[in-house]
Amino acid sequence: MEAIRVKILREGAKLPTYGTAEAAGADLYACLENSVTLAPGESAFIPTGIALEVPKGCAGLIYARSGLACKRGLAPANKVGVVDSDYRGEITVVLYNHGSRPQTIESGERIAQFLITPVLTPAYETAEELSDTVRSGGGFGSTGR
Repeated sequence: MEAIRVKILREGAKLPTYGTAEAAGADLYACLENSVTLAPGESAFIPTGIALEVPKGCAGLIYARSGLACKRGLAPANKVGVVDSDYRGEITVVLYNHGSRPQTIESGERIAQFLITPVLTPAYETAEELSDTVRSGGGFGSTGR
């Protein structure tokens, strides 16, 4: 895959970086004028200071960083953010504090990870019947019996 074009929107913004050579997600960094403190149960929009070009036919997915989520209780409020390939605005992460203590985000801190993945966009059509499967209409927990 070719390089992703990234536009720096404000001073102090950092390009996404990979923690290791084989990391799936690139770290996104907070780009703040002042630190932001999230009380338990509170969310906040955290800017990254960058815009980027997700390749056509792909989506950018914003996931929690495992250390931030497990150790500090901070994760994206919408669980997984989706960045469409035609979006050119600033990448912002809405962090939610799931923990029991206030948590402070500092500028330059790694706040989420960004993965680029291929996307299928099939057409949808109505149907009178759907094909049969072993599971069929079995819902939540139906395969564990």
